[in-house]
Amino acid sequence: MLTRRQFLARLSAGSSLLLWPGLTTLANESAPSRQRLLVVLLRGAMDGLAAVPSYAEPRFESLRGDLALTTSGRNSVLRLDETFAMHPSMAFCHQLFQRQQFGVVHACGLPYDGRSHFDAQDCLENGSNTPDGSQTGWLNRAVAEMQGMNGLSITSAEPLMVRGSAPFSTWSPAPEHTGSPGALANQLADLYAEDEALAEVFAQALSAQKIVPGGEASTGQLASIMQSAGRFMAAEDAPRVVMVQDTGWDTHARQNIALERKLSQLDSGIQQLHDSLGDHWQHTAVVVVTEFGRTVGINGTHGTDHGTASTVLLAGGAVRGGKVHGDWPGLNELRDNRDLIAAQDVRSVLKGVLRDHMHIDARALNTRVFPDSRNAAPMDGLIGQ
Repeated sequence: MLTRRQFLARLSAGSSLLLWPGLTTLANESAPSRQRLLVVLLRGAMDGLAAVPSYAEPRFESLRGDLALTTSGRNSVLRLDETFAMHPSMAFCHQLFQRQQFGVVHACGLPYDGRSHFDAQDCLENGSNTPDGSQTGWLNRAVAEMQGMNGLSITSAEPLMVRGSAPFSTWSPAPEHTGSPGALANQLADLYAEDEALAEVFAQALSAQKIVPGGEASTGQLASIMQSAGRFMAAEDAPRVVMVQDTGWDTHARQNIALERKLSQLDSGIQQLHDSLGDHWQHTAVVVVTEFGRTVGINGTHGTDHGTASTVLLAGGAVRGGKVHGDWPGLNELRDNRDLIAAQDVRSVLKGVLRDHMHIDARALNTRVFPDSRNAAPMDGLIGQ
């Protein structure tokens, strides 16, 4: 039997993580709950219609153009039902869907409906109605509602989502190589993202040079981080709530190539998490969120621009998978004639998981975890246990 000190030492050696001060508070010895929650934040705005295409919609192919993948033959989409499919790079997640351990909530949006990465991420992370509505994060406030719970953030810095008074420790992945063209492009893309005209010009320049932002900088990193998250969460005195994040999802150019790699990394990360959790997988819920979606139509550089509604992905033995949850607005009408209409509030999805999986009272969710959010009712039927 490993002691906690031995476990952490071996984990640090095996996953090349750097110990941050204060990790001695990681233990969760007083919490009897078996439930575990992992929140994965994809920064840059994942295209939900690429991850989970509504392939059977009459207008889908005409609206998506070259972004619409084949529905038969080699490298075809993986069908979920008569309307939706999954990107071919997500083969393991598709297997989980068939085992009813993976679910989808499509057409999810935020109270903030602008197109700024930074404002949208702030709104998503602070859990309020506006980007500047809170200086603390909803995940930290959720942990504060769970007696005896501690949280862990596997990130290079402390994200807004985990800031607050509740005990949250931070582990940092080893610094990755940042001198590659893809890494530099990823940093510049964040700077240009505020201005759509400049973002398009920058995307065209990258396309001409055959550079994909985020690709080289994050190769394999997400899978390694999620494997480490699983090892932490499988420990005897494990943190029950963990957050990880990934960058490089801003696909203004050459989207099919970029997302083939990024979605493959996400799929691999969920498989690594599944394998490292072992039996604890049955009591785990994974929630994958992003700040907003992307335009339904293709742009001039074979990518998409900033949109509104995207997709929340759910995984784990505790989720009620094998289903695309929620309302589907369809593609006959679009917001501003360009974006998928948001039919669900992201907070409703998060509330449903927190209420039914982590057993947080609905009143606390409406007032403290997500302030002034009574109009966003917890979504039912997301958790199977």
